[in-house]
Amino acid sequence: MDLQLKKLKKMSEIKRKLATIERISEIHPIEGADAIERAVVRGWNVVIKKGEYSVGDLVVYCEIDSVMPERPEFEFLRPRGFRIRTIKLRGQISQGIIFPLTVLDSCEGVVESHYPHHTTINGAFHDLQPGLDVTELLGVTKYDPPIPAELRGQVEGRFPSHSIKTDEERIENLRNIYDEYRKHRWVAAEKLDGSSCTFFIYEGKFGVTSRNLELKESETNSFWQVARQLNVEEKMRTYMKENGLEALTLQGELVGEGIQGNKYKLKDQNVYFFRAFDPIKYMFFSMQELEMILMSMDLADNMVPVVDIEYTLPENFDDLIKFADGRSALYDTAREGIVFVSKEANERYQGRLSFKVISRKFLLKHNT
Repeated sequence: MDLQLKKLKKMSEIKRKLATIERISEIHPIEGADAIERAVVRGWNVVIKKGEYSVGDLVVYCEIDSVMPERPEFEFLRPRGFRIRTIKLRGQISQGIIFPLTVLDSCEGVVESHYPHHTTINGAFHDLQPGLDVTELLGVTKYDPPIPAELRGQVEGRFPSHSIKTDEERIENLRNIYDEYRKHRWVAAEKLDGSSCTFFIYEGKFGVTSRNLELKESETNSFWQVARQLNVEEKMRTYMKENGLEALTLQGELVGEGIQGNKYKLKDQNVYFFRAFDPIKYMFFSMQELEMILMSMDLADNMVPVVDIEYTLPENFDDLIKFADGRSALYDTAREGIVFVSKEANERYQGRLSFKVISRKFLLKHNT
């Protein structure tokens, strides 16, 4: 497979499906609640009205962080800014929202252009299979927290195609292959609540990006400030020369003052690296290799905190969710969650098989 095809394949794999057709696999009562019950969709628990749905029903499921369009059927979400958040009702955590397939009625015609093999008969959709992405069809967008001015900077261009944006799939969306994942050994690293950043050297150029955009160098931009304070460019070039690399990408989380409320009570800003990537081979380095790279660059203290270097996923799915709860290694505060990286290289995913588990306690505390 050539490099460009690999890039296109990866882009299609990591694009987040915010709204999908799903089948309700379970429905459970909620203790002390007469009007609501708990439905299970993939690995997500969603509170629904009692009797509104049955096990086996096909529904439209929208994940947390979804922002619904301003349409009459979503008007009840206006007080929340049309955003889907993690909430707690009668002691039950609910993540996401479920709609009947009729929410697609107003999309008829658009459905035919997007999905020509899916038809409507008397207003009912047929042949819609679980997993079908209807994000664009419904006009659902992803919520992104406001970015402080010092992180915006002047745009140099789009995120470079020679590297891969930082985004991990949530384990709730991988419930159907959880047993397969239990066969792997994992490195468990703390997921920090900051702003994603990427430093790269490609075709001789050193560049700095936010999550989505390459940024022009500026004395006031926090991404560039940290890059210069840590002497990242020189250290990357030295490492590349010593190891015969033509290109290199380092990715991390920028945390500190002015970023996500500075939950770690840090002075100034700092970056903690969690991925290293070879843009020429289009493959990730392992977590062990990342550690060695950072040690060689005298940046070992800037590696993301590792919780466990040899973790085996528990048999009980809910035990893994609970494992994400805990205290941060940076400060005595609730950690955002855990990123799990397989210790076995996987060529299908550019050498890195990984997923994240976000702490539900963190989500509720920070209303996200």
